[in-house]
Amino acid sequence: MRTRKSTKSSVSITHSIDECIAIEKGLKSIHINKLIKSKDTVVIVPNWVNYKKPDPKDAVVVGQNSLRTIIEIVKSSNPKNIIVATGSDGDKTSKVMKKVGYKRIIDETEAKFIDLNYGPYFEISLNNKRPSSTEINKIIELATVIISFTPLKHHEESTMSGSITNIALGLPPAEIHGYPKKNLGIHEDLHGFITAMAERIAIDISIVSCDPVMIGKGPSNGIARHANLVICGTDPVATDTVAARLLGFKPQAIQYLFNCGKLNIGETDLEKIDIKGIGIKKAEGIFSQNVYGEEIVID
Repeated sequence: MRTRKSTKSSVSITHSIDECIAIEKGLKSIHINKLIKSKDTVVIVPNWVNYKKPDPKDAVVVGQNSLRTIIEIVKSSNPKNIIVATGSDGDKTSKVMKKVGYKRIIDETEAKFIDLNYGPYFEISLNNKRPSSTEINKIIELATVIISFTPLKHHEESTMSGSITNIALGLPPAEIHGYPKKNLGIHEDLHGFITAMAERIAIDISIVSCDPVMIGKGPSNGIARHANLVICGTDPVATDTVAARLLGFKPQAIQYLFNCGKLNIGETDLEKIDIKGIGIKKAEGIFSQNVYGEEIVID
């Protein structure tokens, strides 16, 4: 499998009451125009886990207008292909797409769509006990740029859901793994599986939105709070490390992040991450005030 477009661990934290503006600022800050070229096939993987709460304000799935913004920003670099691709975990992807309103966005932006819950497939081996391999849609093999777009969430199994979890659980096909994707053992050691997927799948651009963020019982049954922050990065491990810090976690509190750091998949040391935008201290203050009603600054 290929390596990331950028070897730098650059992460931008942007603040705006308009999520789309925060995304634009964040992607500009990490120089998305230098990461996407005319020959690229760009695959955008949004979090469409299910449609239990189809309104994006509930933080279960990403926003329709935010997805449009990302597609339009990618289009400005004139890549060869722009493909929105994901595989919902709790429901048929096509149902989520129609129920939430993504189909209209994809049609209007003239992006292509591929349901990752179905083939054609290719197989990847994994450094994991069960499953030790998985089939995934061939578009991932053809992609030259992968963008992960997800709300930040507490997660009842993986502790938090960020850019890496979105890819690790969005790519395995439900046609094979089941709804939810548990039939072949993914959830027996979920952190081990997420780590193994992070070793194999290069995420070039991570977009983790805290507008809204889900706290409590995620990934679907928690409480949504608007922190008015967006985290964008060129290193998914660094991006998730910053996101975890806003939730109050160090990397060692989240096993998949700790594992990724030990395996040098990405950077987990905040001192070594090039943090752009408003900075971690200001972000912690804004996040805690908006989410918990009291300002807490640790770093």
